Amino acid sequence: MTPVDTAPAGGAPPAAPRLTAAGRRTRDRIVRTAADLMFRKGVAGTSIPDVQQAASVSASQIYHYFGDKSELVRAVIRHQLERTLDGQRPLLERLDSIEALRAWCAAAVEVQEQRGCTGGCAVGSLASELAESCEAMRGDLVAAFDRWEAPIRDGLRRMRQNGTLTAEADVDRLATAMLAAIQGGLLLTQVRRSTEPFRAATDAAIGYIETFTA
Repeated sequence: MTPVDTAPAGGAPPAAPRLTAAGRRTRDRIVRTAADLMFRKGVAGTSIPDVQQAASVSASQIYHYFGDKSELVRAVIRHQLERTLDGQRPLLERLDSIEALRAWCAAAVEVQEQRGCTGGCAVGSLASELAESCEAMRGDLVAAFDRWEAPIRDGLRRMRQNGTLTAEADVDRLATAMLAAIQGGLLLTQVRRSTEPFRAATDAAIGYIETFTA
């Protein structure tokens, strides 16, 4: 099975419909269900019939909102990013010190411990499966990680403005390094079933950022 299959033959995917309130609820339920299935089983391991059964909808309903599986997967990428950011936003919006960076990472450790260190990163898991097999979706994943990196960069910029970091601190590179540490740490945490790799990776990244403190 390929990671992303398409709708049955018989014409181009339909244009996105204008949704009623009930339609939005149904579409959201399909996306949430697909996201949960793909998080547990992967994109290739999740079929449209799987989503149909789990969401208690018909195949025609799925294809009414999504022209093919690829459209559904792209919606899942956006959903997983928003869910990730929603969970982190209160801390991300207060990133203005080294202590705030540590608190943000500590909260992520707590989430992983609650999950038993399973699953890894919802966005990162999609990236590892799709980045090489679906070039079009790689652009969606780039945009997703850019959006995740943006509030980290904003926080580091606040730290530079309030004097925590020196004027020479390259907040773009530091934000990328921080996000890379998070992704690598989450992957090893998933594999080793321990949050220690995440702690080690993020502590090292924060330690590097600290070398730019005023």
